[in-house]
Amino acid sequence: MSFSLRDARTVAAILADAARAEILPRFRNLADGAVRQKSSAIDLVTDADEAAERQIAAELLRAFPGSVVIGEEAASQDPAMLDRLGDADLAFIVDPVDGTKNFASGLTLFAVMAAVTVRGEVVGGVIHDPVGRDWAMAIRGEGAFIEREDGRRTDLSVAAPVPLSQMEGIIGTTYLPEPLRGTVCGNMPRLASNAYYRCAAHEYRMAAGGHCHILLYNKLMPWDHAAGWLLHREAGGHAAHFDGRPYRPTQRTGGLICAPNAESWEVARAGLLER
Repeated sequence: MSFSLRDARTVAAILADAARAEILPRFRNLADGAVRQKSSAIDLVTDADEAAERQIAAELLRAFPGSVVIGEEAASQDPAMLDRLGDADLAFIVDPVDGTKNFASGLTLFAVMAAVTVRGEVVGGVIHDPVGRDWAMAIRGEGAFIEREDGRRTDLSVAAPVPLSQMEGIIGTTYLPEPLRGTVCGNMPRLASNAYYRCAAHEYRMAAGGHCHILLYNKLMPWDHAAGWLLHREAGGHAAHFDGRPYRPTQRTGGLICAPNAESWEVARAGLLER
């Protein structure tokens, strides 16, 4: 099973259509009761998430008959859906609104994501920015790029390696267990700067575009990371779990560090995870 640039553009159009129909009309216009907690006050779902996911799933199944669609909201209700990911000949992993907390807060830092897998291997990724009205796309083995509505295309490339003290990081500590969380927080001053945007989609876009050096995450739900991981990899970056094992979307524990290359990954891992 192959996945082409033409296929990626089909997915990109489906994500944009859902954003126009179901997400943007609700932005800063959510009705009472349209925002609900899932597992906690920082884990939210809105009417926009659910409506967009329904539209995206229906359109993907229409465009790619016989495929499997695993959406964040559907899988939250039926976690067994994730068990299909490793064996499906063609699967789409959908995050209808990545950065839901930002979206519900009226902040423009949110996006729509879809990763494409073939028997558990990520072969494509599309991240749509509904506000910026463009797409970050990656095809396995064919690079990563930004494509705009007028067809202009800009190739993506990760930042050049620098020493730890010059690295700019985006470090997600929310789901790190103690004592590791305390260690990482204590080590952050070793970096030149640190930020966290509550939106993995834009964080991966920043790293793939060379606008920061390090990403660190602990919770690895595939809708948050599979598309961005491929974008970063195809932009020339190196990523691995905290113990050095390669990333796979079927693996949801073990943390993840993304860096410009393998040597920078080693430096970042030691600098952030070790006392």
